[in-house]
Amino acid sequence: MKTAEDIVTGTAEPWRVMAACRTAEPELFFPISAQGPSVIDAARAKRICASCPVRPQCLDYAQATHQTYGIWGGLTEQERQRPRR
Repeated sequence: MKTAEDIVTGTAEPWRVMAACRTAEPELFFPISAQGPSVIDAARAKRICASCPVRPQCLDYAQATHQTYGIWGGLTEQERQRPRR
């Protein structure tokens, strides 16, 4: 299992080559608001994440590196801030 340090230093990033989003429009994953057309973009991004084989690794990376913007591992920044059970 990779540690947060591995993730931060980049030694755990080979998962990115298997990410479903690697060929998608990056803008989808960084909506500018939580309303209007951005809601549609966020939904499209989440659909891409739903089929991604490395979704857990992506979410772990986002949490370990304190990503404050964007959709990572299928979750928005607000969803990542909620306590996980």
